[in-house]
Amino acid sequence: MESQVRGGTRWKRFAVVMVPSVAATAAIGVALAQGALAASFSVSGQSFKVTADRLDGTGFSQYGAIDSGYTLKGEKTAHPVAVSAFKSAKIRNMCQSVVTPDVPFFGNVSLMLKAGADKPVEAENLYIDVEDLEANATFNNIDIGVAAKDANKGPGMKGGKEQANPYGFAQQAESATLTDVKQTAWATTAGTFKLSGLKMSLSKGVKECY
Repeated sequence: MESQVRGGTRWKRFAVVMVPSVAATAAIGVALAQGALAASFSVSGQSFKVTADRLDGTGFSQYGAIDSGYTLKGEKTAHPVAVSAFKSAKIRNMCQSVVTPDVPFFGNVSLMLKAGADKPVEAENLYIDVEDLEANATFNNIDIGVAAKDANKGPGMKGGKEQANPYGFAQQAESATLTDVKQTAWATTAGTFKLSGLKMSLSKGVKECY
């Protein structure tokens, strides 16, 4: 079965629906148990934006979670996210940007990273903690409404200190293709992440991928 989706989703609302009990913590990540990933970490006080012309992924799953972290003032906070997981992914023409506000003497400072213009970025056991997403998407052999712990087409839940309900809503597919991707995320974790043609730049002011 093939499913096509176009448009944007406010993942804050989506994730809250998928996580009825924040207190239930998943510690069943298959990739983590195999030593492929580090334990979950506290996210920084800055989200980042990512664009890509195309993402081709195999072994896709998605579930709701809570990312614990800090504000830029050091206060503890939390962010509801949708964790998009892929066993493997190839990403064409990727851009990632983050803006640090109010740097002394400089004001706003933007960091921009670009890769995959000629040869795709390659990732294995990729997890993206997404707050907002816009894309055109095609899913092959999709299952919607699976319990998160039973979503076995993807790499499994992250586990570790991740705050996610293993019995909550999830969806999975054998493969997924996303084009014209625009997303805001709080964290990315991968077993391997190969960035071909990597270019990184710093600039004054606000300069973002979109």
